[in-house]
Amino acid sequence: MSVKIKKQIPKAQVPYSRKELFEPGKQRTFTGAALKEVAFPLGGIGTGTISIGGRGNLRDWEVFNRPAKGKDLPMTFFAVWARPRGEAGVARILERKLLPPYTHARGHGMDRSNLGGVARLEEAVFRGEYPFAFVDFKDAGLPVRARLEAFNPFIPLNADDSSIPAAIFNWTFENPSSRPVALSLLATMTNPLGWQDIGIETKPFPGRLNQFRQDDLLRGLWFTAPELGAFDPNFGTAALVTPWGEVDAQTRLYRGGWWDSAHVLWDDFAEDGRLEPLIESEYRAGEKPTGGTERGEAGALALRATVPARGKVTLPVLIAWHFPYLKAWSEGVPVRTYVSGLFADAWDAARYTARHLPRLTEVSRRWHGTVFHSSLPPYVIDAVTSQASIIRTNTCIRLADGQFYGWEGCSDDVGCCHGTCTHVWNYEQSLAFLFPELERGIRRNEFLNSTDARGHMTFRTSMPANVRMRGFHACGDGQMGAIIRAYRDWQLSGDEAFLREVWPGLKRALEYAWTEPNGWDPDKDGVMEGCQHNTYDIEFYGPNTMMGAMYLGALRAGEEMARHLGEGEKAREYRAVYESGRKRTEALLWNGEYYVQKVEVMPGLEVPERLRGPAACGEECACNETPDPKTAAMQGFEVKYQYGEGCLSDQLLGQWACHVAGLGYVLDPRRVGRSVESIFRYNFRGPIGGFSNVQRIYALNDEAGLLLCSWPRGNRPRLPFVYSDEVWTGIEYHVAAHLIYEGHVAEGLAVVKGARDRHDGVRRNPWDEFECGHHYARAMSSWSVLLALCGYHYSAVEGRMRLAPKVSPEDFRCAFTTGSGWGTLSQKVAKGAQTVGVAVDYGKVALRSLVAQGSGEKATARLDGRAIPATRRAVEKGMVEVALEERVEVKEGQRLTVTLR
Repeated sequence: MSVKIKKQIPKAQVPYSRKELFEPGKQRTFTGAALKEVAFPLGGIGTGTISIGGRGNLRDWEVFNRPAKGKDLPMTFFAVWARPRGEAGVARILERKLLPPYTHARGHGMDRSNLGGVARLEEAVFRGEYPFAFVDFKDAGLPVRARLEAFNPFIPLNADDSSIPAAIFNWTFENPSSRPVALSLLATMTNPLGWQDIGIETKPFPGRLNQFRQDDLLRGLWFTAPELGAFDPNFGTAALVTPWGEVDAQTRLYRGGWWDSAHVLWDDFAEDGRLEPLIESEYRAGEKPTGGTERGEAGALALRATVPARGKVTLPVLIAWHFPYLKAWSEGVPVRTYVSGLFADAWDAARYTARHLPRLTEVSRRWHGTVFHSSLPPYVIDAVTSQASIIRTNTCIRLADGQFYGWEGCSDDVGCCHGTCTHVWNYEQSLAFLFPELERGIRRNEFLNSTDARGHMTFRTSMPANVRMRGFHACGDGQMGAIIRAYRDWQLSGDEAFLREVWPGLKRALEYAWTEPNGWDPDKDGVMEGCQHNTYDIEFYGPNTMMGAMYLGALRAGEEMARHLGEGEKAREYRAVYESGRKRTEALLWNGEYYVQKVEVMPGLEVPERLRGPAACGEECACNETPDPKTAAMQGFEVKYQYGEGCLSDQLLGQWACHVAGLGYVLDPRRVGRSVESIFRYNFRGPIGGFSNVQRIYALNDEAGLLLCSWPRGNRPRLPFVYSDEVWTGIEYHVAAHLIYEGHVAEGLAVVKGARDRHDGVRRNPWDEFECGHHYARAMSSWSVLLALCGYHYSAVEGRMRLAPKVSPEDFRCAFTTGSGWGTLSQKVAKGAQTVGVAVDYGKVALRSLVAQGSGEKATARLDGRAIPATRRAVEKGMVEVALEERVEVKEGQRLTVTLR
């Protein structure tokens, strides 16, 4: 059906000034109403998290190997008592005062389980720079200034020290007066054992036991539940501890009726900052708590100190947890977590943290300084680091054998969409560049366990891996993407053993495209034409570049790996299929502005009844009269849920993956550039409010966002693919990175800024970009924005690093990671000289050559002042390669400097 275009669709404009997009600056802060949605997750890889809320409150207790959004632990908070010499004491709960609405207790006013009616502080300013959260409190009535630093150790390339089940709270109190101030920090916590259904109307487990423990490092409360069986998924331990020496403790609160326990606790603390000693360690089987909280037993610590005149004191508190079992995906039976092998229990985890706290803190701060001390725009660093937090939420799992698994995201109280789904994790880059050994584990699982003898890769894996789940059909984008990601992982790590291990399964997975009757490419012409399941949870029929570019990229990756492994004939075979596919794709699918889908059902394929489309509109249908993207003429296909002549934001997903992996262009570079420009022009809306969407809603009103698809030339299918009108941050980030790769830097930055502005603390949590669930894995495509802005690529196989900054090239600084080390890349241009620096802040990095922007005729290189003989040669337009005479290893604390003149 042809449609006459009566008016031109408005082209997207960049809705931000150059200053807003490009100027470096400090990270944003949140205060007032913007604190409401803030929830900053604290926890390790595969351990679950506790979140620090914007007000300084503890929320979302998700430490039980399952999500628990909105579930708070009662009688669990921090408070302060301060008394200047000669004055009365002041007691406050260490949170900003509560925000409206005040209707949380089912018609009984505000929730009182965390003493909602007790005085809090006037204001808070929250700054989140993952893995650190900082909260500065303001209250003229408090004689000290209070500041919280909360974090969990986060050390890229060190997965074990980034997997500690603990949250560290450093409370700093500054005294601006000329008189010393007596001070106490109260930390209360309910025994969390058996609270997996926290907030749901179920009774807690009886017989939970609170004990006071101390050793050479720590003192505090030890929470257990002796009646739970060792293999029960609810079994575990927890601890509220401090290395501070002056501590009062209560293992339980006063037991009485009504709210007696709260009265006694607060009055006792507010009077003099002390707690009357109450230490009980006895346990009687089957005893049910009769006081403390409505449904459980709380304990409390009070840390005592004196803050000197015009001085400050920092009081540390740790919350640790240890829940060693979770339910397997395959059979629902308990399986052991990785953390259960690292630590015997929560006290052991707390002791390890305390013993190594100086080192863990220093290296975590070193990473923080490396990534945040950057010339990239602050909202880019925000996007990159905030979504790296997904690695340490309940989206991610690690079992006792070290194998890493992931949900797609998390519903409020269960994981959402199991199986480390290939077509979702296809987009993820954060884990690959921060913890590459875990990423390689995913590849091993895909090619060794999820790929059968035919080459069919189930796109949802089993957990544990040795249990075969019901077969999921193969997924075109996920299966081909896994091959490109295997190439990326090999290049980043240089791990030859890994490559050889996955190679047999990888070859089968690639050749599955043409070895299956009625498969994706049965005629082996390099174009996918069959039934192609994909990340939109539907099937595409006929040639399209969303699948096709992934397929071409997989063929190129397969060619390179085959050649490296000495399989020249196989490399030539893959190259021939690639060349055929590239030419046919260009001829079939390019419409002059972007690549489209040619909807057709391959002979021999039967379309299921549920996918058969409605009849096409008649020629006189009113929908033919308006060609704007939403109401353009509806085109009837033989099958539903296609995109046809639409401008798909994912149309060059495979090309983006190849840029990240260092494979170069798989389609015509000029057409690729024109296509991503068209994606921005037609799909980016700022604001989006005039667009009508009956699907899921992730952007609305005055917000900016990138639609998954539009139909600028009309012919919109009556029933297009099911998520076509939605806005997903995971797609926004990869499109933004691709825009930057192709030179459309302002447009790419506008897409990133639009996404982060939607997560402003008022409307959404900045540390929770959701799609099909919270902390959605696809959002970890954000790491590619950093790669694109740096023009960064590293090959450990060749010892080759590339830097081509897209912003501030005259004075550039940015973090980089490899499979063996991380640090800072820098570039300065001044007085006719260009200096490129590679400073290693952790680990080590092997280098043989450095590719950089520039045209200098002479190159010199120095490693910490030692001259390294080097030569230069032009390699591509505006780029030169400086080859070192010897392969050098830049170690932690060292810097390699290359100068071009």
